[in-house]
Amino acid sequence: MSDKLRWVIAGIGDIARRRVIAAIQAEPRSVLSGFVTRDANKASEFPGVKSWATVEEAAAAPEVDAVYIALPVALHAPAALAALRAGKHVLCEKPMAIGFAQAEQIVTEGRESGRLFGVSYYRRLYPKLVRARQLIAEGAIGRPVLAEGNCHVWLHIEGREWLRDPTMAGGGPLYDIASHRIDAMNFLFGKPERACGLRSNAAHQMAVEDSATVLMGMRGGVHCVVDVRWNSRITRDQFRIIGEEGEINLDPLNSPELRLNTREGSRVESLPPSGNFHEPLVGNFVDAVLANDPGRLACPAEQAAWVDWVIEQVARSQVKAH
Repeated sequence: MSDKLRWVIAGIGDIARRRVIAAIQAEPRSVLSGFVTRDANKASEFPGVKSWATVEEAAAAPEVDAVYIALPVALHAPAALAALRAGKHVLCEKPMAIGFAQAEQIVTEGRESGRLFGVSYYRRLYPKLVRARQLIAEGAIGRPVLAEGNCHVWLHIEGREWLRDPTMAGGGPLYDIASHRIDAMNFLFGKPERACGLRSNAAHQMAVEDSATVLMGMRGGVHCVVDVRWNSRITRDQFRIIGEEGEINLDPLNSPELRLNTREGSRVESLPPSGNFHEPLVGNFVDAVLANDPGRLACPAEQAAWVDWVIEQVARSQVKAH
């Protein structure tokens, strides 16, 4: 492979248009070679790139090194497996699969293929989440005992109507927005040991839940709570870590501010994320591929699968109330 990573993006939907295309085009060691889309007219908006109807066709092309999967969740595993088996590296949107068994299959295939598979949990590259993990390790808040992450919005899925379909999306906000915060907990505290939760439809009667609450038990006795909703007209993006000696407050999670509160006092650090959250993610993936070092991946398959395991435990612990 040359010193450039040649990408094809599977899917030209919301996330690709808002972030992924721009992130790849901004990465100096990347080339956008084409798209996988059933509608070739969508690809015609981007002159100089090819389009293929299927991932299998794109992955067979010699001018493609890596596939970015930006498809509905149910299509992640088939696309990932096809690309890995064709010898391509893969960066996939979250969650990596529709269930834990599929996630494990991707982990195995990635290991056997010798290609890199990463998942787009970009908050692992937020400077303030990295800083929070450092502060925890340094003992700034003593032994951590509780972490809470809430994301509350009103249902808005224009252009992503498939999110209402459990056969395509897996579920509602549990899959869509909880996955990022579950992964943030895993990033901070490691592999979860236990998980359960509740799902319900409080405002929207549809085939997927409009609210979910996740409880995770982590090593060392840390409890993690993630509450996600499509039924709140007040937007919340809250995240805090509580320890025996203080707390780290990251509200709102997408903002630059980190507040450290201890008995000795409080201080605020400003650690802004990238203007395009996917740019550091794409750069990190290119670093890992060009160095042939999976250890550099922000979120490798094995750790991304922990999220799928948690989601499955929540789904099993309580049947969604209609």
